[in-house]
Amino acid sequence: MGLNVVLVEPEIPQNTGNIIRTCAATGSTLHLVRPLGFSLEDKHLKRCGLDYWDIANIQYYDSFDEVKQKYPDGKFFYSTTKVNQSHSDMKFEENSFVVFGKETKGLPETLIKDNLDTCMRIPMINNEKARSLNLSNSVAIVVFEALRQIGYPNMR
Repeated sequence: MGLNVVLVEPEIPQNTGNIIRTCAATGSTLHLVRPLGFSLEDKHLKRCGLDYWDIANIQYYDSFDEVKQKYPDGKFFYSTTKVNQSHSDMKFEENSFVVFGKETKGLPETLIKDNLDTCMRIPMINNEKARSLNLSNSVAIVVFEALRQIGYPNMR
């Protein structure tokens, strides 16, 4: 029980390493969708993940469709800067999937348009120079809101 974090084509190893650590520390499963913008042997990825690699549950896929096919009954939420609904407006459940796009482009437009009711954003100041938060920070914010809503399962 817990949460699922899906990274669609992440590009920066340090972000993914930090997210591995967040997932390991919260009991969340990390789903990585290829292509990855780095090697899994990248020293920056390993450094950020520290010694959490052995307690992290990481699964790999060749496409986002593969994730959806494996979990046809999964409740998916999509993080984007292109909607008005806040992450705290969502009604997360145990085993929900929170989906994040690549650092430079976010999620594909078609994915957002096809799932508007479960798309969310993290509120920020209204300033065009503040386009988005760092991916690993965004994942942590959403994961902890979802875990709060479901009562922090298996956490002390």
